[in-house]
Amino acid sequence: MASSTDLAALELPRFKGRSGWEFTDLSTLDLTRYTLVTEDQAAAATTTSSPEKLFDLGAESRLPAGVIVSTIGEAADQHAELVSKHLGSLVSTQDDVFVALNDAGFRSGAFVYVPRGVVVEDPIALTTVQAQTKTLLNQRSLIVVEEDAQVEVWEQYLSGADDFDSVLNVVTELVVGDGARLRYVCGQALSEKSWIFGAQRAQVGRSGALDWVALGFGSARGRVRMDTRLVGEGADARVTGAYATHGRQHIDFDTTQEHAAPHTTSDLAFRGVLQGRSSAVWKGNIIVDPGAQKTDAFQDSRNLLLSKQAHADSIPGLEIQANDVRCTHAAAVAQVDPEQLFYLRSHGIDEAAAKRLVVEGFLAALVERFEAGPVREVLASALEKRLALILN
Repeated sequence: MASSTDLAALELPRFKGRSGWEFTDLSTLDLTRYTLVTEDQAAAATTTSSPEKLFDLGAESRLPAGVIVSTIGEAADQHAELVSKHLGSLVSTQDDVFVALNDAGFRSGAFVYVPRGVVVEDPIALTTVQAQTKTLLNQRSLIVVEEDAQVEVWEQYLSGADDFDSVLNVVTELVVGDGARLRYVCGQALSEKSWIFGAQRAQVGRSGALDWVALGFGSARGRVRMDTRLVGEGADARVTGAYATHGRQHIDFDTTQEHAAPHTTSDLAFRGVLQGRSSAVWKGNIIVDPGAQKTDAFQDSRNLLLSKQAHADSIPGLEIQANDVRCTHAAAVAQVDPEQLFYLRSHGIDEAAAKRLVVEGFLAALVERFEAGPVREVLASALEKRLALILN
């Protein structure tokens, strides 16, 4: 395990001094102020802390034979061959200092494995609670879906109390095999005094499909990378992101859609609602590797500012090294349309309710990306609760 001396020796990225860190200032982050969470503390957190959940799926999942859902530590002991094959295969310790820190000592986290051809009917729910203030928790998740298998995994990160000043350092690897299907919903509702750092990467095989949803509601500041790599012909990825901030929160998402094989498709849509003096950055890049002909890729980022002090940046990018592709992007940052408010108020709706209706309409496009049913209902409920908080 890394010691406090090790934490003091870590060289953090400098604001505007290293590529990828141009928008999140770490000058006030002193890692030596935080105690590394131990294995015993992490185990106790799951039984003693019960903060309000970002989403609640109800009853526990029924798992078919061969499916593994365990902590990352238990998996390393009981399924060493599987874990060693995949752990670290997508996210390298060379990626950044926070990945190296995550890899250095004890890591909380989860391992999900679905064997070839197995379909898991019920969603799998994973919850991590950072139960103590002034702590640094290294969180590691590894989800492996073998050839022609299907599963839905919902993972959420929570704080034990609303005033915790802590650091959550997440590394996630999603391995989607040939013909496999994974829906992965990941959300954080951390204390708004906390930091979050994330390095999350998915790999999708031939004719595989990934449906990835990210909800960023909590934390004071931090940065999360979401990389999707389509390595097999016919692979498909859909990435949906939402954040809703207020006060002085700062959200930073950096996404990549890399097409490394021909006839692959990706569709990314992010929506942000910002109140107060909060700020957000979405920086997205579509990469088409040489030979990845017939790529079809799209990315869209839109932000709605609810105050004159809120600020958002949307920065799309393209790196295309093939000549038979279709790659497009769109980005927009706007205030609430006064004409929409006027129309609603002219029909007897008060200003607060009118603004809420405009915001709900803005986010409806995200919810409608999902088929009618439990997924849409749970996501709509999570967004509704968050809006109630930031609009009051």
